[in-house]
Amino acid sequence: MANAGSSRQAAWEFYGTELKNRREAAKMTQQELGRKVFVSGGYIGQFEQAIRKPQLDVAARIDEVLQTDGFFERMCRQLINKSPYAEYFAAAAELESLATKLCDFAPTLVPGLLQTAPYARAVTLAMNPFISEEDVEGKVTARIDRAHILRRPSAPVYWAIVHENVLRTPVGGSATMAGQLDHIVALARERIVLPLVIPYQAGAYALLTGMVTLMEFEDAPPTAYTEAVYSGNLLDDPALVKQVQAAYDLLRASALPQEASLTLIESAAEDHRRCARTT
Repeated sequence: MANAGSSRQAAWEFYGTELKNRREAAKMTQQELGRKVFVSGGYIGQFEQAIRKPQLDVAARIDEVLQTDGFFERMCRQLINKSPYAEYFAAAAELESLATKLCDFAPTLVPGLLQTAPYARAVTLAMNPFISEEDVEGKVTARIDRAHILRRPSAPVYWAIVHENVLRTPVGGSATMAGQLDHIVALARERIVLPLVIPYQAGAYALLTGMVTLMEFEDAPPTAYTEAVYSGNLLDDPALVKQVQAAYDLLRASALPQEASLTLIESAAEDHRRCARTT
C-alpha cells in the first residue's frame, strides 16, 4: 500500500509538471488559467505542485482552454481509478489528507477515520457479501491507512459528531463494537479527536440523513463532502458550504457536551461487552 501511494503521488507530481509546462507554453499565468477554468490562480498553483488534485470537470476545462486534446481529463480519470477508494470518494480522500480541520457527522456508522480494522471489515462485508478475501483486506487496509493523518505532526483538528444509533448498533458483533467504542474513547483521551453524541432524546436534528464532512485548509477555501447511496458530492460553492457549516453548528447544539458524550460512549461499550460475555 505504501509503494502504491508513493507511485500515485509521483504520477500526480508528473500531472502538475505537465500542467505547468502546457500553461507556460500557452503564455498564461496561473491567475489567467484559473479565471478561464473557474478556479483561483492559487488552485492552479496547488495543482501544479501536486498539493491539491483537480476534479474531473476542472481537468476537462483545462484541456479545453489549453487545447490539450483531453490529456488532463484522461490522466485524472486514470489516477482516480487507481485510488484504493471508491471513485466517488477518491477526490474527497485526497482533500482530507490536506485539511487543517475536519468535522465529520455520521448518523449510522462510525466515521472512517475512527474505524478499527474489525469494524471496517464488518462494514465492508455487509456492503459486499460476495467480495474476495483479498479485496476485503485491501479495502480495510485503505480505510485504516487513512487514519494516519490523525497522528502526523501536522494533524488536522478533528471533530466527530455521531448519533446514538452509531453507538448502539452492534456492527460486527458485540465484542467488535465494544472494541470500536473503546478505540474512540482512547483517541479522545489522547486529544486526537473531539467526539460528540446526539442522544435519542434530542429528537429531530439538522442534517437528518447522510454522512457529512467539512474540510478547512491553510491556503484554500473550505469544502464540504456529502455522501449518499454509492455516491458522493464535493461542495465548494461558498454559499453552499456556509449552509453546511451552519447546519453543523446546529448539530453541535443538539449534541451532549464533551464529557457527557464520552460517558455515553463508555457506557455503550460496557453494554456491548456484557452482551458479548452472555453470548
